[in-house]
Amino acid sequence: MRMLAIETASEACSIALFEGDDLIARDHRIMGRGHAEALVPMIGALPDKGRADRILVSLGPGSFTGVRIGLATARALGFAWGAEVLGYPTLGLIAAQAQALHAAQPLTVCVNGGHGEWFVQDFGADGLPETKVISQTPETAQGDIHYSFAAGNRARQLLEFDGAGMVTLDILPDAGAVPLLNPALLTLALAPIYGRGPDATPMVSRIPA
Repeated sequence: MRMLAIETASEACSIALFEGDDLIARDHRIMGRGHAEALVPMIGALPDKGRADRILVSLGPGSFTGVRIGLATARALGFAWGAEVLGYPTLGLIAAQAQALHAAQPLTVCVNGGHGEWFVQDFGADGLPETKVISQTPETAQGDIHYSFAAGNRARQLLEFDGAGMVTLDILPDAGAVPLLNPALLTLALAPIYGRGPDATPMVSRIPA
């Protein structure tokens, strides 16, 4: 079975194509913005234009635009190819990458959020979440109790006041690492994980009764 992985929730625009457990091709670009313009050409440059039997796509949290672009692309390709499309949590992927690089032990994942806040979530040694994703100000996140092992692009800042003995990995999610995910994290429910409430109040809720 061929599998295409799509990761667009962060500064990285990342794709990978697998044949069974073997990585056939991968493209991982740190670009900040421009995922909408880059993603489809990147997939088109893969062998057989990335055609696969299964597609795994990031659900976030992270960049609202990036997540939506990844999901729309995965849905469209899944329809065109008759492929199964499954979603996975971005922070779960970062946790799996970190545990593969360092140790299969509990950790906290901390990454950029919106409006200057950070997305924070704890994971067990099995790679499964122990807490829900929360969006916190840096000051609040640093004041909470976390594991001494942290990963993500805000991991170093998260633990910088906690003293010696801390392990931090400054990493972004990489589509090439999706086979490391605990299978229990995969879902058919392709709903974005926002990690925070909406910034605007719908007009209907402002109308007096």
